[in-house]
Amino acid sequence: MTDRAIIDWPAWTDSPPGRYVLDWEQTQLDRVVSDVFGYHALQLGLPQLDALRENRMPCRGLVLDAASGASAPYTFPRGLGRVGNSFGSSAPQGLPAPAGRSAVWCDLLDLPFEAQSVDLIVMPHTLEFTSDPHRLLREAERVLMPEGQLIILGFNSLSLWGARQSVGKMTGRPFVPAAVDLIAFTRLKDWIKLLGFDLERGRFGCYRPPLGSDQWLSRYSFMEAAGDRWWPIFGATYMIKAIKRVRGMHLVGPLKVKKPVLTAGLAPAATPNTRNHTQ
Repeated sequence: MTDRAIIDWPAWTDSPPGRYVLDWEQTQLDRVVSDVFGYHALQLGLPQLDALRENRMPCRGLVLDAASGASAPYTFPRGLGRVGNSFGSSAPQGLPAPAGRSAVWCDLLDLPFEAQSVDLIVMPHTLEFTSDPHRLLREAERVLMPEGQLIILGFNSLSLWGARQSVGKMTGRPFVPAAVDLIAFTRLKDWIKLLGFDLERGRFGCYRPPLGSDQWLSRYSFMEAAGDRWWPIFGATYMIKAIKRVRGMHLVGPLKVKKPVLTAGLAPAATPNTRNHTQ
């Protein structure tokens, strides 16, 4: 495997460790997004992973960083765009969007969507490729509706893969593609908590050592069950699911007017209309 194949994400996903990671992540996403309901869902980056294929929202889009490819015209799903309300029934020519999805090229740090207009955002390794992860998280919080859901996938720096990545960057041969340092799961939890998210679910996976061939990876398949049981926080990858909370807002049903209840032991006072008058 050449240095470029290691650093370049599309080429890396075709390698044995890349397929190993994407298979685990696709399985987790298929399970999680299937029960998220709403109208608009977005996947930010990584077209090699179909994060929304099991989601049933009517408007699902793939948002790609304009800096990573040639500029192309795009349209927004109805109600999402800051300007214009046209539908994008198909992706522009050459875009790797799945069938039936809209593809949007834009600056991920300045998403062209209205505030509180999206029900679900999935970010597969997106934070590892942006120059400003904090700003990207703030953009996701801005466009998400109250009670909207955010799903983040990333490489775990506190793992064997993270250790090999640190050594590889010092020697000029990184093992996994990332433009910035890997983000620890604990640090990411603090970031989303500061933005008002509640962590609903977290899961680690991919416990096999960072090896470059299918043969060696298969020899360590026993480590999957062992890792889940004995060292779950040291998986090579993680997935978290968080919910945007708006403090002070409560969902209530129709108000019911309660009838006044008399104090125990007291009876209503008699009125002239109910007294028995005797002559």
